[in-house]
Amino acid sequence: MTDPVTRWRERAGSAVLLDGFHALKHAVRFGAEVLVAVTTDRRAALALAGDLAPDVRDTLDALLTEVPERTYASFVPRPHPTGVAALAVRPSREDNLRALARMPRTAPVVVLDDPRNLGNAGAVIRLAAGFGATGVVTTGTLDPWHPTVVRGGAGLHFATAVERLTVRELPAGPLFALDPEGEDIRSVKLPDDAVLAFGSERSGLSAELRARTDHLVALPMRPQVSSYNLATSVAMTLYHWSATGGASLGS
Repeated sequence: MTDPVTRWRERAGSAVLLDGFHALKHAVRFGAEVLVAVTTDRRAALALAGDLAPDVRDTLDALLTEVPERTYASFVPRPHPTGVAALAVRPSREDNLRALARMPRTAPVVVLDDPRNLGNAGAVIRLAAGFGATGVVTTGTLDPWHPTVVRGGAGLHFATAVERLTVRELPAGPLFALDPEGEDIRSVKLPDDAVLAFGSERSGLSAELRARTDHLVALPMRPQVSSYNLATSVAMTLYHWSATGGASLGS
């Protein structure tokens, strides 16, 4: 078998970068195919696994190879405090599209309409995975599998279906879009098969998505406050869905 440095350099252009211990932990938990994993301190990484993720410690023990700090730093754009990084195979687009299209759905699909901020997109994917959403779809030019998005999502891309689609390709289901002019969300029950759309913080919903929307809903907000952060809006909406009859989450 080739050494980890060679394997990394051979696969770095096509694989998903898992940046940090928590990204690798989540990817392993949710079935990612990890190609190579490195750390600057193997003993410390396994001790962290023993404390925080004993369910995957043995798997990490088999995967992790210790490399010099200079080698590790050459693999990642921004070294992570845990000194851990890995490469994994991206889930197939066909599998993700099947998961997004499958009906009946037991949890909503989250749509980010032309998002601009990579970190916000990652935070939304982390939230969606936590709430058990069917998936997260982005429209526009942002790549939801960009390394910065995966870092922000803590590797939880592997726990839900994440894809980029056009508005015309969005999954079936009643489309609820968040908009200040919409009906107060507290008076609305969001169905499990809902498609929940969120515009960008700066420009809101695109005309194309607004034209396709079935229901406009608004989050409660104090007068003269302009908007919520995108991830906060998604969290409030998914919580409302879960608290008003959505799928039961484990403790």
